[in-house]
Amino acid sequence: MTRSIAELAVEAANAASDKKAKDILVLDIRDLTPMADYFVICSATSGTQVEAVARSVRERMSELGAHCKGVEGVAEARWVLMDFGDIVVHIFRPEEREFYHLERLWGDAEQVPFEAQA
Repeated sequence: MTRSIAELAVEAANAASDKKAKDILVLDIRDLTPMADYFVICSATSGTQVEAVARSVRERMSELGAHCKGVEGVAEARWVLMDFGDIVVHIFRPEEREFYHLERLWGDAEQVPFEAQA
């Protein structure tokens, strides 16, 4: 069964949740920019957790047939950006997330309902 891009974005959010990422958002940016359809934004409290979340997202997306086209920031583990084409995943340390505040920059984006799995 082929999943929609929205379903894949939620799966990326679920993978982040599996590694205890916090404040997870899935934003529908289709009507705002041609760069991607969805942003997944989340926070991780340490460099180790940032790396674990990134690994979990990459593995889950790969299992679902969505391959990562590029990753930036893993070495510093403060803000990791993962490009899956139509989906861009941002994994932030809290300080960087507060500083860059993507939720504000993309404030016109519709939030996709997402509930972290227990």
